[in-house]
Amino acid sequence: MTWKDLLQIKITDHWGISVDAGPLLIGVVVTGFVLILVHLHKKRKLLSLDIVEAEVSLGGIGKIKIKPSNEDVRIAHKAWVELITRKVALPFDEEHDVIVEVYDSWYALFKEMRSLAKEIPAEKLRNSKDTCQLVHLLVDSLNQGLRPHLTRWQARFRRWYKTAIDAIQNDARSPQEIQKDYPHYAELVEDLKSVNKQAVEYANVIKRIAHGNGDSSGAK
Repeated sequence: MTWKDLLQIKITDHWGISVDAGPLLIGVVVTGFVLILVHLHKKRKLLSLDIVEAEVSLGGIGKIKIKPSNEDVRIAHKAWVELITRKVALPFDEEHDVIVEVYDSWYALFKEMRSLAKEIPAEKLRNSKDTCQLVHLLVDSLNQGLRPHLTRWQARFRRWYKTAIDAIQNDARSPQEIQKDYPHYAELVEDLKSVNKQAVEYANVIKRIAHGNGDSSGAK
């Protein structure tokens, strides 16, 4: 292949200039143009992320409006995975769930959410109100939403439960059955389920920030 196969420039009889592009050069130019268009389309798609508006009951956060960046989406996805794989955003099942295990799961989630918040660069918090709101959701909503229940019930129930388990080591009943003997069991569970319901709704908001207002995962 020579330059003549790509481009030929000639001077005509009347001192004009004739430019002939070979098919290979035309193909290279067209391919390059198409690649540029694809790149611009992908970039535009990334930049045009959905604005998420929602009412968050957990922690009394109230109305939120976030237009997430790509980094915000990445953090929100991690947070959503943490939520749906723990007992915070799963409905409490009296027949199968053990209350102390639920509290252990809540504690582990606090740690993970704080770690996710730390992944966000400080300069983004200074320059983006949307990122600030996401951190507010990840940390403050859980703190303010779960902590009142834990403050009221956790220490007292754990103390009672440990004593109950130690006292009836030969009892054939399951932990789920034993915990129902707690004197304030009905009141505790009612409060737990109320917080739990708010946490499920909260997880759905985090999911929308991560995946958009549509449902890319196919889950409800």
